[in-house]
Amino acid sequence: MTAPSKLTQHLSFGGALVFLVVAMVAGYRNIGLPPVVIVGGSGTVALLLWRRTNLARPSDPALILPLFLLTVAALEVHMVEEYLTGFGPAMSRLFDISWTERGFLLVFAFFGPILYTLTALGLYYRVPLAGFMAWFIFIGPGVAEFTHFIFPALRPAIQPELGGAISAVVSNGRFVADMPNYYFGTTGRYYFAGMWTAALPMLPGIYAIGRLLRAHRRAQA
Repeated sequence: MTAPSKLTQHLSFGGALVFLVVAMVAGYRNIGLPPVVIVGGSGTVALLLWRRTNLARPSDPALILPLFLLTVAALEVHMVEEYLTGFGPAMSRLFDISWTERGFLLVFAFFGPILYTLTALGLYYRVPLAGFMAWFIFIGPGVAEFTHFIFPALRPAIQPELGGAISAVVSNGRFVADMPNYYFGTTGRYYFAGMWTAALPMLPGIYAIGRLLRAHRRAQA
């Protein structure tokens, strides 16, 4: 396959930067600082790896597309647990932010599948920007899910001593309903919303990263 032109590569890299900035600004304005850290950190690593590997030479769809779809499928299963256990409101209580159940559904149940579908289509046709989105999923919702195993040990910013769910106005003035408390120091149970299935997207995500890096090294050799 003919490699993308330099102009296409530059435009693709610029499009990835715009996506990251818009996602971070929207996350900060509507939720708070944690989404900026998560999206910004994952996106920066994805951007660097994408530029190093398959920006100039998009991956063979037979390699990357099954890995991407498997990671997304595992992520969707994981998000079922997150929804049923109140991940967004739990994060709101933990960090004093406004991640409501409605916001969780908008991002992960509605906008997310649109993005995943377009990315899969782009990977099939070797669109360079789709490679960045795949890296972003492998690293963000993939590898970064390990944070679920840390959250139960963190003391919530909002009424950590109360074990039951609460509804309150958070630091940015927005109301968040039914915020559960998963703090181990209060509940005595080491669990956080989505923790049992957190490894599901991590495994194919980490495997995909290894496969893509090995493929890049073989291509260089």
